[in-house]
Amino acid sequence: MNLTECYDKNKAILIEGALGVRLRSEYSLYPESKVANASFIYQDKAKRAMQEIYRQYIGIADTYQLPIMLTTPTRRANKRNVAESEYSENIIQDNVAFLRGLQEEFSGNIYVGGLMGCKGDAYKGTEVLSITEAHEFHSWQAQLFGKAKADFLFAGVMPVLSEAIGMAKAMEASGLPYIISFMIRENGCLIDGTSIHDAMTAIEEATNRKPLCYMTNCVHPIILGKALTHSFNQTDLVRTRFKGIQANASPLSPEELDQCCELKSSNPIDLAEEMIKLRLQYDFQIFGGCCGTDQTHMEELARRLK
Repeated sequence: MNLTECYDKNKAILIEGALGVRLRSEYSLYPESKVANASFIYQDKAKRAMQEIYRQYIGIADTYQLPIMLTTPTRRANKRNVAESEYSENIIQDNVAFLRGLQEEFSGNIYVGGLMGCKGDAYKGTEVLSITEAHEFHSWQAQLFGKAKADFLFAGVMPVLSEAIGMAKAMEASGLPYIISFMIRENGCLIDGTSIHDAMTAIEEATNRKPLCYMTNCVHPIILGKALTHSFNQTDLVRTRFKGIQANASPLSPEELDQCCELKSSNPIDLAEEMIKLRLQYDFQIFGGCCGTDQTHMEELARRLK
């Protein structure tokens, strides 16, 4: 069963919890290269740490018999950063192979996705690319994930509409199922002020092969709940196509989190309950964790989803 079939048949799908923040806070591992966490697969200690974290998330999905989507730690391994690093384009294939190795250890429905991100700062919306520029820039990485035979593509924390459209066009050309995940504020908009509904509408109109769905990551479920209550987001398109969250454990704003020196977490039960509210109110299907989450948050969530 491929991811599209899984999405059509399952009311609840997990996506992994935090990785990078946990590597820093629990293992004292800090990325030293242009490509950030993507280079950790080449470092024995970091590779073992990532295996341990991913196995925790896969184990939770296995215990509660839920499908799980895993994304490669490659959000910063884009065309520019790889060219300016000591690594070659093989870093994309090697990261997919790393997750395939973990996939083979388990028998459940596990899907390996290629994580991509904006060129600039996702928290600030800097280095904004036009649609044409973004299409050209992100096609390099999308096509490499296609060659590596990833199961899907995932555009994480996209703050600006023009780049999200260009990213979607690059992803659609890969032939892989893909998801666009926005950076969303409490006001119901992306960082650039575009409403969730308008952003989705623009991407739907710009693509022939549409995203599998839309979602958000790096935001607390309470913030997302408020964002979705705005009248301009109370539309059929948002209700039927906006389907998931990788939740922050903290309700701090993007700017506050970006400037925060210490890990911000929360009670796993409280976070899971807020995420289940989104499932009940908006029929969400995809659930995972972002900054401040760990295996305890994911287990509380999986228990309630099951």
